[in-house]
Amino acid sequence: MATKIRLQRGGRKGYAVYRIVIADVRAPRDGKFTEKIGTYNPNTNPATVDLNFDRALYWVEVGAQPTDTVRNLLRAEGVYMMKHLRGGVKKGAFDEAACQQKFDAWKKEKESSKDALTKKAADEKKASIAKNLEEEKKANEAIAKKVAEKKAAAKAEEEAAKAAEAEAAAPVEAPAEETEAPAEA
Repeated sequence: MATKIRLQRGGRKGYAVYRIVIADVRAPRDGKFTEKIGTYNPNTNPATVDLNFDRALYWVEVGAQPTDTVRNLLRAEGVYMMKHLRGGVKKGAFDEAACQQKFDAWKKEKESSKDALTKKAADEKKASIAKNLEEEKKANEAIAKKVAEKKAAAKAEEEAAKAAEAEAAAPVEAPAEETEAPAEA
């Protein structure tokens, strides 16, 4: 029986969550499977992979063929690295302890690079938020300045209108004095 390691779709429409399964080649995608060895959720950032490492390694070593996506997931989790190292142990290049030590060093390096990427993403997000906040403050200051200018212009216009009303209401007496002077002469 030819076996494949592949993804079995689950979840709701537009939000796929996958099981990593061992299935016969002839079985449908979401149909009968031999064993479930993990889950894969591409909706999180970074994608979440929960894998039974020992069972995945067993199936890869006995010849189960993974699909392209599953192969990438298994590589990222280190299944293929361990298979490679175990091949070296079988050939006598090094012993089991050295194999485990090399794998642990590889895993530690992989985790540190992953942590660095998540830290970088978090820093970029914080910088973006700070930049947006500064832009919003500048925009708010510009709006507040325009509002203050409009209020000052409205107040000046209102004072000018009051002054015009006061000027129109005041009586005019200057021409009366000049008309009396020529009459006396």
